[in-house]
Amino acid sequence: MITIPAFRNRFSGLAIGALLASSLLLSGCGKKQEEQMQMTPALPVLKVQPSSASVSSDYSVRLEGLADAEIRPQVDGMLQAILVKEGDKVKKGQPLFRIDDSVYREQYNTALAAQRAAEAQAAVAKVNAEKLVPLVENKVVAPVQLTTARAQEQAARAQAAQAAAAARSAAIDLGYTTIKAPVAGYIGRIPFRQGNLLTRNQAQALTTLSDIGRMYAVFSLSEAGFATFKKIYPGETMQQKIDAVPPVRLTLSDGTVYPHDGKLESISGDFDASTGSIGLRVAFPNPEGFLRSGNSGTVSLSASYDNVILVPQSATLELQDKVMVTLLTVGNKVMKQVIAVAGRSGQNYIVSGGLKPGDVIVTAGIERLQDGMVIQPLAGGSAKNANPATPDKNAR
Repeated sequence: MITIPAFRNRFSGLAIGALLASSLLLSGCGKKQEEQMQMTPALPVLKVQPSSASVSSDYSVRLEGLADAEIRPQVDGMLQAILVKEGDKVKKGQPLFRIDDSVYREQYNTALAAQRAAEAQAAVAKVNAEKLVPLVENKVVAPVQLTTARAQEQAARAQAAQAAAAARSAAIDLGYTTIKAPVAGYIGRIPFRQGNLLTRNQAQALTTLSDIGRMYAVFSLSEAGFATFKKIYPGETMQQKIDAVPPVRLTLSDGTVYPHDGKLESISGDFDASTGSIGLRVAFPNPEGFLRSGNSGTVSLSASYDNVILVPQSATLELQDKVMVTLLTVGNKVMKQVIAVAGRSGQNYIVSGGLKPGDVIVTAGIERLQDGMVIQPLAGGSAKNANPATPDKNAR
């Protein structure tokens, strides 16, 4: 028989045990929920919406003058005088170099003397033919003699013309001994010195003369880049698209921005078979002469887009040639989505495919996410005119 105090003690022990078991169970559930919450990361998301954007594409360029003329000797001889210095600005027709002309002057004098002798012989032949005219008319001499005399006169005139041509050729060679500027511009490097022997077939030029009053920035586009170019700018013809390109900015190799804007002037008529690219040329004014042939830099071509989707570059992953975002789907699950990029606007990509308005993407922490993972979405993305939000029921 159990006494009442003993029963009470036993009942109390059971109650305390149940209470402890319940407490342990609740504690375990709380820890499990806490661990589960810790396993579900809270990440910022962004609902993408159409907006307007401007994009600037940069291309490496080399600069060329309006005319880059290689100055080469056209006769053989010793370099007698260098009449300019490297970097000099010269006018068209200004003497630059002088080659020893003694041989060519004597050749010209000889040719000129031969011309005069031939002309004298032609004059004598003409007189001889004219003397026979009345004799033939009076039947003093046979007509065949007059015919022969006139043939001799024609031969003499031909020899005189040949001698005159030789004299003119000698005069040209003599003129080549003074090398003049074919265009106005700036003198480049001069690798030769007075006394050097020059030949008309030598591989190295005496110098390069650059007309830099107007400069050209030359660069190229790939086939895909050219296709994008044609889509961006309005116009029915290629010339209309070229005219639609806004003023072009030039950044020099030291990072400074050139103070004068340029204008896209032309696009090559065909692709280079070896590189698969097509050439473009932008013209820049150069009134101060700051730009020189051979300079390098970067040109920026700008364009405007309407009703496009912007995605922060920081919210994307690149794998080989693909750009991907992390899309938020039903149940706050994530999945990778490949997007087509038309260009860049600031820190954002301009998306031309792969997303539609209202889609929600994860903007941070995407490197550690796998398809199918669940996250806690937080409003907090950042793209121009894009609205942060949680996914709607129709999200993919």
